[in-house]
Amino acid sequence: MKKILNYLPLVPLTLTACSQKPAQEEVKRPNILFIMTDDHTTQAISAYGSEFANTPNIDRIANEGARFDNCFVTNALSGPSRACILTGKFGHINGFTDNSQVFDGSQKTFPKLLRENGYQTAIIGKWHLISEPQGFDFYSILTGQHEQGDYYDPDFLENGKDIVEKGYATDIITDKALTYLKEQRDKNKPFAMMVHHKAPHRNWMAAERHLGYYNDVTFPEPFNLFDDYATRSKAPKEQDCNIANTLTDYWDLKLATEEELASNDFPDKRFQGVYNRMPESTKKRWNEVYAERIHKFRNTKMTEKELVREKFQSYMRDYMSTTLAVDEGIGKLLDYLEETGELDNTLIIYTSDQGFFLGEHGFFDKRFMYEECQRMPLVMRYPKLIKAGTKAEAFAMNVDFAPTFLDLAGVEKQDDIQGTSLLPIFQNEGKAPEGWRDAVYYHYFEYPAEHSVKRHYGVRTDRYKLIHFYNDINEWEMYDLENDPHEMNNIYGKADVKEIQNHLKVRLDELRVQYNDTIQ
Repeated sequence: MKKILNYLPLVPLTLTACSQKPAQEEVKRPNILFIMTDDHTTQAISAYGSEFANTPNIDRIANEGARFDNCFVTNALSGPSRACILTGKFGHINGFTDNSQVFDGSQKTFPKLLRENGYQTAIIGKWHLISEPQGFDFYSILTGQHEQGDYYDPDFLENGKDIVEKGYATDIITDKALTYLKEQRDKNKPFAMMVHHKAPHRNWMAAERHLGYYNDVTFPEPFNLFDDYATRSKAPKEQDCNIANTLTDYWDLKLATEEELASNDFPDKRFQGVYNRMPESTKKRWNEVYAERIHKFRNTKMTEKELVREKFQSYMRDYMSTTLAVDEGIGKLLDYLEETGELDNTLIIYTSDQGFFLGEHGFFDKRFMYEECQRMPLVMRYPKLIKAGTKAEAFAMNVDFAPTFLDLAGVEKQDDIQGTSLLPIFQNEGKAPEGWRDAVYYHYFEYPAEHSVKRHYGVRTDRYKLIHFYNDINEWEMYDLENDPHEMNNIYGKADVKEIQNHLKVRLDELRVQYNDTIQ
C-alpha cells in the first residue's frame, strides 16, 4: 500500500529576491465528511422535488455540488448496506447479507485504508454491524435496541466504554461530531468522519421542539396507496410491511395516553420503555401533541379505507418530523467547516442507507427492489472537483462509495473492492463516462424474517427492471420504467417483450458472474 503525504505539492511558484516563500505551494489533502441517515428516502428531500420536505441544508449540498438521480442500494436493509459502504463489496462477499449476522471487522475497509495513509478516522452514531468498530481513531456508536439506538437518552459505546447521553439522539450525534472536529482530532491531519443518524428510522420519535410540527399538514396520498398487486407475484401480496395492517397502535401510531403509559399493566413494554427515557418536559409536550390523535382514532367511526388514510397521515407526520433535526445538524456541520476555512477542502456526502416507502403500494419500510427503496439519496459537495448544480444521471451503487473516497485521497484500491470510483462522473459533469456500467445489481436475503419480504435478486437498466423472487417461491416480475415508473404492471411473460426479457435474463446472469454471486 503506497503512503501519501498529508500535503500534496502543486505547481512551482516563481520567487522574487525578497520572497521567503518555499519553492512549492502546498495544499491540504481533502477531508471526507460522510453523513448518513437511516431510511431517509428521496421522496422526503426537497432537493429531489419533494413539496412537503424541509431540508435546506441537504439541498445546499446538492445545489453547491451534485445530486445523483440514479444511485442504488445493493440490498435495501440497514446492516448489509452499511457493510457494503465500508468495504466496497457486495454482501455475499463481505459476509453480511442480513441483520442477523455479525460484521467481520478484520477485513479491509475504507476507514482502515485511509487511516493507514495518514487520515484521522471517526464514526459517530448508528453502526448496526454488531461487532466492535475497527479502523477508527475515535468511535461512539449507538448500542440500545440491538444497535438500532434510542431516540431519547441513548446508550453509546465510546472507544470501548459504555455511556448514556442525555438528550435527543440526532442532536447528540451532531454535537459529538462537532466536538470531535473542534477538540479531539489532530488538525495537522486530514479527517474522514462518518456521522450516522438513527433518524428517520421506525418508530419515528421527533425532538421535543419538533413534536407536532406537521400536525396541521395533510400529506398527499400516493395514487397507489390502495394497490391490489393484481399483476404482481406473491411477494408483494404476502409481505408484512403495509400501512393497513402492520403499523401497531402503540409502537408506531403512539395511541397511548399519559395514564396508560404510567401503568404497570401497559401491554407494550418496549414503547413504554422508550417513552420513559424522555425528560419530563418532553413527556408533557408529547402527551399534548398526541392527545388529539388518540381521541380521533378512538372516537371516530371510520371505514377501512378511512382508517388506512388516517394511519398514513399519522405515519407521515411522525416520519417527516424526525428529519428536521437531521437537516439542522447538517447545517451546524457546514457552518463549522465554513468558519474554519475547511468547507471547500472537504468532500461532503449526504446519503441514507437505502430508500423507503412513504405509502407507495400501501407500504412503509424497505427491502423490496422497487424504486422507492432501491433508490438512495446521494448528494456530494467538493467544489475543487464537482461543478455546482451537477445532476448526475450515471448509475451509482453504494459499493462505489469506498473506492470514491480512496480515489480522492490518492490511496490505492484493494483488488477485492467491487465498486467503482465516482470521480470520473464528476470529470464528465454528471454524465456516464465511456464504458460506464449500463445496469445495477440487487440481492435481498433476509427471509423468513421481520416484514416477510421474500428473497429476491434482479437487474435494473435505464428502462427495465427484472426481479426473481426465490426460496419459497419461484416467480418473476418485470417492469418498463419508462411507461410504468411506479411499477404497477408486471409484464413478465408477455409475448411482446419476450426478446427484451431474454436479454435482461442474460444481463442478470452476467452481473451475477461479474460480482461472483452464486447464492440462491
